[in-house]
Amino acid sequence: MNYLAHLYFAKDNSHSVVGNLMGDFMKGVNIVSLPKATANGIHTHRMIDKFTDNHHLVRQLKPLLSDKRRRFSGLISDVAFDHFLAKHWQRFHHLSLEQFCQQVYLHLRNYPHPLPGRMPHVVRSMINDDWLGGYHDMVLTGRAIDSMSKRIRFKNTLAGAIEEVERHYQQFEHNFLAFFPELCRHVNQQNQEQ
Repeated sequence: MNYLAHLYFAKDNSHSVVGNLMGDFMKGVNIVSLPKATANGIHTHRMIDKFTDNHHLVRQLKPLLSDKRRRFSGLISDVAFDHFLAKHWQRFHHLSLEQFCQQVYLHLRNYPHPLPGRMPHVVRSMINDDWLGGYHDMVLTGRAIDSMSKRIRFKNTLAGAIEEVERHYQQFEHNFLAFFPELCRHVNQQNQEQ
């Protein structure tokens, strides 16, 4: 899952919000030195990634992609699933997507500790350009994938992958709608066991 889904599972406080986002920015971070609520958010992020990467409904999407993009199927599915979460937001959350985004942005602004590496830049851009709300739009979702292609350190064919998601839109949407409730149950179960 990408940013929107990870933040969906954060608790309503800045430590949890930052921790659930920080899972993608861990280079050089000593998790033991972080506040417990932030570290718990990182653990949730990792648990979500592991569950998602190994789920049969996510893996079923890989063969739909062309040979040149199949190796990036996890990244493509993660971003595409954020689009479908935004599209079907009211099925899963009591707040509107706009209200949720503003709440998350406020928590990110109010986090009292320094953020690692490039995370401050990403958070600033996320807030200023409303990345989370933008997942509702396929063009902006495509730009998110294209942006990821620029951060990969080797020459790649990820850019333009949104065309393949659009080509198989119904199958991606179907798998998301079957998968996301299972992920919600898994996260709730894990939280109860802690």
